[in-house]
Amino acid sequence: MTKKFITTTKAPAAIGVYSQAVESGNTLYISGQIPLIPDSMEIVSENIEEQIEQVFDNLTAICLEADAKLDDTIKFNVYLTDLAHFPKVNTAMEQRLTAPYPARAVVEVSALPKGVQVEVDAIVDLS
Repeated sequence: MTKKFITTTKAPAAIGVYSQAVESGNTLYISGQIPLIPDSMEIVSENIEEQIEQVFDNLTAICLEADAKLDDTIKFNVYLTDLAHFPKVNTAMEQRLTAPYPARAVVEVSALPKGVQVEVDAIVDLS
């Protein structure tokens, strides 16, 4: 099976040794996205709602580059520095996705890159 590496300037460039996303077969694996504005690579704001929105904007941009849409996601892993923001993630997902919703894990972590409050990675079905 061949791998295709997905890159777009409409999502933040990788800040480490990884690809934005990798397509393998009918599956797209999107690396963790943090709330960076693609053009400036700056954190969108300190506001958690704006951070969550930017993360989902970044995920959407990568999906589109792979000819997919966010609704094609089959699994999200969400990392929060404070689980009190769990309902805000639910609200953002309800606004962007249609039911039935993908599988998901949400975990609290002690810290995230660049001091952000949220990171999300995704597995997307391309079939």
